[in-house]
Amino acid sequence: MVTQDVTPWSVGLSEGTKKYIQNPPPALHTQDNSAVEAYEKYLRLPELSKLWKFKDFPLWNNESIIKPALQGLEITFRHISVALSDPRPYANHREWRRRLESLASNQIEIIAAICEEEMSGGGAPIAELITSEGMLSRQPSSEVWKLPGTSAVVSRTSEASLLPRLAAWDKSEDVATKILYQIESQMVRCPFTLGLGEPNLAGKPVLEYDLVVQPLELHALKKSPLESKTRRNRENETVFAVHQILESWVYTAQQLLTRARERIDGKQWEKAASDCWLMERIWKLLGEVEDLHLLMDPDDFLRLKSQLAINASSGSDVFCFRSTALLEITAMSRDLRHKVPWILGVEVDPNGGPRVQDAAMELFHNRRRGEGSSAGKIDLLQAIQAVETAVKKFYFGYRQLIMAVMGSLEAGGNRALFVPSDSLDLLAQMFLEPPYYPSLDAAKAFLGDHWHNQHNNK
Repeated sequence: MVTQDVTPWSVGLSEGTKKYIQNPPPALHTQDNSAVEAYEKYLRLPELSKLWKFKDFPLWNNESIIKPALQGLEITFRHISVALSDPRPYANHREWRRRLESLASNQIEIIAAICEEEMSGGGAPIAELITSEGMLSRQPSSEVWKLPGTSAVVSRTSEASLLPRLAAWDKSEDVATKILYQIESQMVRCPFTLGLGEPNLAGKPVLEYDLVVQPLELHALKKSPLESKTRRNRENETVFAVHQILESWVYTAQQLLTRARERIDGKQWEKAASDCWLMERIWKLLGEVEDLHLLMDPDDFLRLKSQLAINASSGSDVFCFRSTALLEITAMSRDLRHKVPWILGVEVDPNGGPRVQDAAMELFHNRRRGEGSSAGKIDLLQAIQAVETAVKKFYFGYRQLIMAVMGSLEAGGNRALFVPSDSLDLLAQMFLEPPYYPSLDAAKAFLGDHWHNQHNNK
């Protein structure tokens, strides 16, 4: 894992960072192929991935990013239905309601940010629903709105999504209403709206939601192959939905990181920075998805853990490491550091000089840094460091989650949590490893010293 952004730049770095150069971070791979296969079979990932990857609309460049994100949102609607219909007297319906409302809202916010780039639809399958010359094509899924002093507009409601059904159910009506208004407000800067029943008072074109998301095919995958083995355990539905949501967004992240790297190679600094800021938010979203495990009943979940043979005691046995896609986006997020010399317009000094560090300091301190490409480069460098922070927060949070849900022995026994050591488990090393960008860190440290000395010399 030694990279171009790490090896040559030992000048001015801390001893901890120099030690890191000699002892690279743990490799991101899992050795237990049978555990990976069981994980994917349990979540029906092969079938789910076909829905993510199939290109239904060749002219829509962002289909591979937006489609799995919308499918993750649709699975969240299913999870709301499961959580609010839970008959167990000890289920915390009130907190589930709050958590899932928040989760849906954050997903919609990210989806809207992705859709903002869709110039005039960008090849997306959309339907024009504004009335023309007083005539309106009547459809059972459409509803006409007429505001004083305005022309009539139409709001379309998906026929296959679960959200309209949640809006018609007394237990979830308030949740669905909040989600619909979130869609209305978050999609305000997008060229189209989603068509899930939101008011659409702006009269914008509507995404062909059912054609894109394919809710019927998606919800056909709602039962795991181990249903008979785990019957009478309601937490199976929770674990199943949570990880299907997680994997949908992990696939979205893969596509987004691929696009970010292409944009960096094409020197599209501002657009690449936008993708990296979105990646930071997706990593935070993944942490929020995992935190849903905190609401599960301890006895029911630990019984399910035994039934599914979930073991988080060491290395590749950690449940999150069974997701090969999660490990891939972790590696892709780390590997953004390879792009730093290219962004700064310098080559790595083969003699180990601080060439990249000096270029970063010059960029940060340039009096004209708001002009031309400089602003975009600074924003991009800030964004990739934000991605690093989000990655480490995710793995730190995941380790704490294991301790809270399964007990501290599952998180590595009695070994020290915060003391860097070769004996630490792989999960702890993930968030304890030194910075991905030592040259940027050193540049900011020296820049801070510069301004400190300037202030003291006045």
